[in-house]
Amino acid sequence: MTRRLARFSCILLLVTSAFAMHAQGTSVPGHWVGAWSTALHSPRSFPGGPPVVPFGDQTIRMVIRPTLGGDRFRIRFSNEFGVTPLSIGSAHVALTKENGEIVAGSDRSLMFNGEPAVTIPTGAPMLSDPVELRVAAMSEVTISIFLPKSTLPATFHLLGQHPSYISATGDFTSASSFTSAREVSSWFFLGGMDVWSGPATVALVALGDSITDGFAAKAPYGDWPNQLATRLAGEKKGLALAVNNEGIGGNRVLWDGAGVSALARFDRDVLSQPGVKYLVIMEGINDIGWPHMKPRQQADGTTRENPWAGQRVTSEDLIRGLRQMVDRAHEHGIRVLGATITPYEGATTTFTDDGEAVRQAVNQWIRTSKTFDGVCDFDAAVRDPTHPTKFKEELQSGDYLHPNAAGYKAMADSINLSVLRQDAK
Repeated sequence: MTRRLARFSCILLLVTSAFAMHAQGTSVPGHWVGAWSTALHSPRSFPGGPPVVPFGDQTIRMVIRPTLGGDRFRIRFSNEFGVTPLSIGSAHVALTKENGEIVAGSDRSLMFNGEPAVTIPTGAPMLSDPVELRVAAMSEVTISIFLPKSTLPATFHLLGQHPSYISATGDFTSASSFTSAREVSSWFFLGGMDVWSGPATVALVALGDSITDGFAAKAPYGDWPNQLATRLAGEKKGLALAVNNEGIGGNRVLWDGAGVSALARFDRDVLSQPGVKYLVIMEGINDIGWPHMKPRQQADGTTRENPWAGQRVTSEDLIRGLRQMVDRAHEHGIRVLGATITPYEGATTTFTDDGEAVRQAVNQWIRTSKTFDGVCDFDAAVRDPTHPTKFKEELQSGDYLHPNAAGYKAMADSINLSVLRQDAK
C-alpha cells in the first residue's frame, strides 16, 4: 500500500510539473524567480513641497539591473496605490546601452494576454506575457511604458539606482534612443522582473528602510543588497541566487512613514515574491529615531513640531513586530536572517540615550534569541571599535546614520554566504 501510494505521488508530481511547463509555454522545467524587484509606495507629502505633476501622453523609460540571468522573463507592473485604473498604451523591454539608448535588435514589445495595451485595476499588480530574450545577470535592462492619459505617479519607488527618462509628448517606447524632457531618480508603476529558471534557483529578499534602499551610497548599485549580489556573482561555485532589494527610505516596522509599515507591506513585498527562499530583515532605526526628532525651524520663521512624537516604541514593541514577520515567513518555508541595527550616535536630529538603549536591546535579542535562522551583524561590521555607538568614520556618509558605499560593502561582505547555500546541498 505504501509503495503504491509513493508511485501515485511520483506520477502526480510529474503531471503537475508538466502542466506547469505547459502553462508557461515552455518545455524547460523550472519556475519563476524574482530577478529584480523594488518596494513600491505612494508619493510622500512634504509641507511646502512642490505639487505632484501628472504624466500625460508621455513615455517613461526606466533602467533596472536584474541579479539573475535567463532567456525567458516577464515584467510586473503595479497600480497598487492608484485610486483610478492605470492605462498603459504600450510597453517595451530591451537591453540597455547608455543614457536611455537600447542595444540594437534587442527591443521586444510587452504583451498582456496577447494585447499590446492594458488597463490595470485600482490597487492591483499586472504581469506581462513571457518574453524571449537573453539577459545576462547583472546587466542593465530598459523598460519603457507609454501613458496615453493624464496619470498621477501614484505608485512608484522614490530612490532608483539609475536615472529614469521622461519624454515630451508621444509614444517613444520602441525608440532606439531617447530624447527626454527630464531625468528623475525614481521608478514608476514598475514592481519587478521575473526570470524562468531552474528548479533549484531561489531568491533572497532584503526588507528594510533607507539603509537597505541605499540612501547616500553615491554610487550606482552601491547599496548592500546589490553589493551582496555582486559578491555572489563572483563566486565560481554554488547555485544561482537572486537578490531583491525591498527597502524604502523612511520605512518603519510598526508605523506608516515612507510607505506603509513593514508589517503592512510584508505579504506584498516578501511573501508574494516568486522563488523567495531567504529573507534579511533590517528595520527599526526609524521606529527608534523618528519620535525623538527635534522640532525644525521653517523658512518662514515658524517651528514645525515633530509629528511622530507620540509614536515612541520600546524594545519589546519592536521585538514583537520583528517576531511577527519571522513567524509569517517561516509559515511559507522562508529562512530568515536578522540584521542588527547599525549605530546612529552623531545623527543630531534623532539620537538620544533612550533610543540607543532600545537599539542595544533589540540587537542583543537578534543575536541571542535564536528566533532567526541566521544573523547578519551589520552593527559589528560598521561600528567604531573604540566608540561602538558610532559608525567608523570612513564607513559613514556624513550624517552618522547612513553608510557610504564602503560601509554598504562592509555590510555585504560580513554576510556568511554558507547560510545562503543550504539549498545547494
